[in-house]
Amino acid sequence: MTDLPSPARLFAAMDATWAPLETLDTQSWRLRRGGGGGKRVSAATPLGPLADPASAIACAEASMQAMGQPCLFRLSAADAALDAALEARGYGVVDRTVIYAAPAGALAPADPMGHAAIVSDAPLALMAEIWEEGGIGPGRLAVMARSGQSRAYLLGRLGDRGVAAGFVASSGDIAMLHALEVRPSARRAGQGRNLVGAAAGVARRAGAPVLALAVTEANRGARALYEGLGMTECARYHYRMAPEGETR
Repeated sequence: MTDLPSPARLFAAMDATWAPLETLDTQSWRLRRGGGGGKRVSAATPLGPLADPASAIACAEASMQAMGQPCLFRLSAADAALDAALEARGYGVVDRTVIYAAPAGALAPADPMGHAAIVSDAPLALMAEIWEEGGIGPGRLAVMARSGQSRAYLLGRLGDRGVAAGFVASSGDIAMLHALEVRPSARRAGQGRNLVGAAAGVARRAGAPVLALAVTEANRGARALYEGLGMTECARYHYRMAPEGETR
């Protein structure tokens, strides 16, 4: 039986399979330059416990401002003291998120409706169109192009129509599914299950026995799907962002 990875390993895999444009480590922080790729590749995370959170936060804020990015922090259960310090400074919570994982071998046959996904080494024009409709634009496509030890692009079909897209990349023994997007006209037709199964197949061929993914806590439909497939909640995180209009 495949053991599921620790939160620390999952966060490392997430960073590797959805990679920032640049990473800079200071004494206290890992800073990320996102290049327009969204919060996940732009947030700062602590490298360990902070002896003086207020001073450390001020240093991180100055660094992010110098990078031309909003002041944004990603926090996990291990960061309770930092979380409280940011809350005291007026930072609000954004996007509470759950990371699920499961043995890839248990997910590969997860398509009982018989859909077939096209797996390619590069994004197809139709994939980019589906992603664009869902708000996943060029900045995130650039993230995909630079992420993972291996990567694959997934196109879900309903009959002869391409209706869903996803991206999967591997880092060591963990593969992660990102950017799963289904056109509204094809939702509740098995496409999420289809692409999870396809991603699990890609993971196994890449030598990664675990497939993981991140989903916002508020997305109850997707969470029900993943839990129904046998995926296990393994970690949680959220962001703290400065109040709107404040640059810090």
